[in-house]
Amino acid sequence: MGTLGHLFKINNSKHNHRSTWLSCGAIEAMEMAMTVMNVATLQPKPLRPKSPYLLPNPRRVFDFKASSLHYPQVSSIGAPTLVGQFDPTIPIERAVTPPSSWYTDPSFYSLELDTLFYRGWQAAGYTEQIKNPGEFFTCRLGSAEFVVCRDGDGKLQAFHNVCRHHASLLAYGSGRKSCFVCPYHGWTYGLDGSLLKATRITGIQNFNQHEFGLISVKVATWGPFVLLNMEQDVDSDTDIVEKEWLGSSSELLSNNGVDSSLSFVCRRDYMIECNWKVFCDNYLDGGYHVPYAHKGLASGLNLDHYSTTIYEKVSIQKCEGGSTERTNDYDRLGSKALYAFIYPNFMINRYGPWMDTNLVLPLGPRKCQVIFDYFIEPSLMDNKDFIERSLKDSERVQDI
Repeated sequence: MGTLGHLFKINNSKHNHRSTWLSCGAIEAMEMAMTVMNVATLQPKPLRPKSPYLLPNPRRVFDFKASSLHYPQVSSIGAPTLVGQFDPTIPIERAVTPPSSWYTDPSFYSLELDTLFYRGWQAAGYTEQIKNPGEFFTCRLGSAEFVVCRDGDGKLQAFHNVCRHHASLLAYGSGRKSCFVCPYHGWTYGLDGSLLKATRITGIQNFNQHEFGLISVKVATWGPFVLLNMEQDVDSDTDIVEKEWLGSSSELLSNNGVDSSLSFVCRRDYMIECNWKVFCDNYLDGGYHVPYAHKGLASGLNLDHYSTTIYEKVSIQKCEGGSTERTNDYDRLGSKALYAFIYPNFMINRYGPWMDTNLVLPLGPRKCQVIFDYFIEPSLMDNKDFIERSLKDSERVQDI
């Protein structure tokens, strides 16, 4: 999985350690998980493991509680200094570009993970992926891996996608399962997170199987979206989640066709060699770049009627559709387009019969992954020619 990009301290060591999250047998990853954050001071402190934390080799098992899964804050004064260089109170007429170090400095990137991605509600997937019992999908926030599923009773569940034994990843991609079996040593977990079987563990003293289930995370839904929150003491009530995630923009989005009625079409992944904020900056420039970078798209929009409205955590751009693409019953963009940016990294694009979403995942100070998911009105799901042509037009926009 590559390096986590975090510098942190374990057991009050005076030396910094860089940890790599391996797909199996990652003792370093478990050491990271056993460092608990003091939220008040943003300083890591060691979490003492309860017995048993070490079984006779090779049957070692690590015990860590949910509170230990706050990922450690970078031990550096660099990031606060960088933040202090920027004055958010400057009027828009005198606004300046943030320092380049905000896009390249590793300590600033670590600060972003801790303060933006490991807190609050984050878009993770779609309700259509887990409609039926046994269905699951995997996802990530920053350097943390998760698995979301619907258990046998139909309840939505979410867990850290990590075996409690040696930190192997449990699940990959999406699909349907009756249980999660660790590919490393065969430990088996139910869809409710409980440990069903720990292989070759008979006779080990002080081992309580009930204490070694998967570590859960808060999960909620809004419309077609599945949301995760790594904080433990949060309310997952739908109304509260809606207010925290969307603020007062939720009604506007619902009234403009952002809902669960659409059908999933496909997914496209893009690996981009840039800081994650560069993609977001491009999205938020109010159509400034469109006439020059996306001439084909611009021909289908009336950019003279382009507006931007700022809400608490959401920026919504609207534009009237043009007429260039409306030939031979082909109208991809429709009469209006809506582009919603949900802080910090999720975008919803609603136009014509389409909705596509863009999820920007930071992979380091200079690299990110952008996931495009496409949805369409159900009446057009069988119109393969229209879908293929629309997707090609969309991909041409991304290839610019």
